Amino acid sequence: MFYNEYSFWGMHLFWWIVWMIMLFWIFATPYDIPGQRRTKDSPLDILQKRFAAGKITNTEYQEAKMILTNDLVR
Repeated sequence: MFYNEYSFWGMHLFWWIVWMIMLFWIFATPYDIPGQRRTKDSPLDILQKRFAAGKITNTEYQEAKMILTNDLVR
């Protein structure tokens, strides 16, 4: 009686739109979501951060960078 073929089409369309918005929000937003896995920094990124923070000198940075770039080329 109430469940004719297309009597609830509007509600189905509403839920499809809600699900599409939720999926877009989850996968397309550039914000950091708590608990989300992050990619690990490369050794060169870590070296640059240490040099920028002043934990190593310029000569140590250049030597380590040369070693890392030679390892990456091979």
